[in-house]
Amino acid sequence: MEDQVLVVSTHDSAVLLTINRPRALNALNKQVIESLFQFFSTGYKEYLPFTAVILTGAGTKAFAAGADISEFDGMNAETGAVFARKGQETLFLIERFHAPVIAAVNGFALGGGCELAMVCHLRIASEQAKFGQPEVNLGLIPGYGGTQRLIQLIGKGKAIELMLTGDMLDAQSALSLGLVNAVVPADSLLDSCGELVVKIATKGPLAIQQVIACVNAYFEVGVDGYSKEVTHFASLMNTHDFVEGTQAFLGKRKPQFTRS
Repeated sequence: MEDQVLVVSTHDSAVLLTINRPRALNALNKQVIESLFQFFSTGYKEYLPFTAVILTGAGTKAFAAGADISEFDGMNAETGAVFARKGQETLFLIERFHAPVIAAVNGFALGGGCELAMVCHLRIASEQAKFGQPEVNLGLIPGYGGTQRLIQLIGKGKAIELMLTGDMLDAQSALSLGLVNAVVPADSLLDSCGELVVKIATKGPLAIQQVIACVNAYFEVGVDGYSKEVTHFASLMNTHDFVEGTQAFLGKRKPQFTRS
């Protein structure tokens, strides 16, 4: 397990992904990015069915404290573009994943780590968590989508301030700005994520999938999110889960969804 940069296990009905580079504060090197890409493109199929994915970092200090700066040595514009595109491609896979992805932010989420947390559908932070995009300290800018997603989550004014100054947000400030969904004690972080998973597991799984697709459509250039909503709303009415959900509601009982 120690030589695995991404450890896959289970937690309740979720798959638990742990970035396993605690000595490097779980910095996102090329191997971590490739491992995330492989899991979210095809690897997840080995663990079906599951309700959600929980993503966290090993140890108590960091979720992911940015990119691995040692890999920047010798980069130029051409190799930098390849580096950024691979990161963006991987993070888009997570953002568009069919099941909810919950970031359990257990410490520093800086640079690429903050960008990774932002693509998750929900973010639960420990009281020790800190967030930021400090790339300007290196003479760089975010390259994994941070310039776009931070604005979406907390607004232009505060986002550009954080990216121009490189300042960090503590967990409570991140909560007040809407960057995270909840702040919990460190020793209950995974349990709190598990409670979310249990709640989501009682809902229609096909509907959960389409909520994610429709919300993402809001930010896609050239896509009419309203039309997409109508299409997915209508398509769900041809499913067993819709029939079961409505009949259970009318019959005042709990629905038994079957993903069909």
